[in-house]
Amino acid sequence: MGKRGASADALLATLEGRFLAHPTRHPGIDWAMVRARLEAHPTARTTLAAMEASGGEPDCTGIDRRTGVLTFTDCAVESPTGRRSLCYDRAALDARKEAKPAGSAVEAAASMGAELLDEAQYHALQSIGAFDLKTSSWIRTPAAIRAKGGALFCDRRYGEVFTYHNGAQSYYAARGFRVQVRV
Repeated sequence: MGKRGASADALLATLEGRFLAHPTRHPGIDWAMVRARLEAHPTARTTLAAMEASGGEPDCTGIDRRTGVLTFTDCAVESPTGRRSLCYDRAALDARKEAKPAGSAVEAAASMGAELLDEAQYHALQSIGAFDLKTSSWIRTPAAIRAKGGALFCDRRYGEVFTYHNGAQSYYAARGFRVQVRV
């Protein structure tokens, strides 16, 4: 088997292990169906591999029973380590005059073939577990807020999920971003 095949097998083994370890994230979904869907969608596997490589720990978090489309979401307990210290988007990065971060969350997500979670998706993730207890994650920001220079982020503190705002050009070592992909 070539290197590419071994890499795909390793990703599938990682995803299977995580899937089996966390059954409450995907009740009523069986691994054989998930595997078949993943094997039929190589582009989605590329996105999942990028999510995994940057610390996202993607797992199946839902299914559209009508279409069979699966949703995979970053399920790392804290905001993925390989995606922190980024401002919100390219406009924010370009606006920084000094101490520019290495990039932006929106662009990094796009390079993986994904988008930031929106507020509803972030809350849905928090309904299946406790995430971002010490970190925070940028979320997809409505255009009206972004047009005024702001961006949104979320975390979980005191047993509750909070949504906050910050200047889009800000960045912090404990703030990253989460994505999801549909397969």
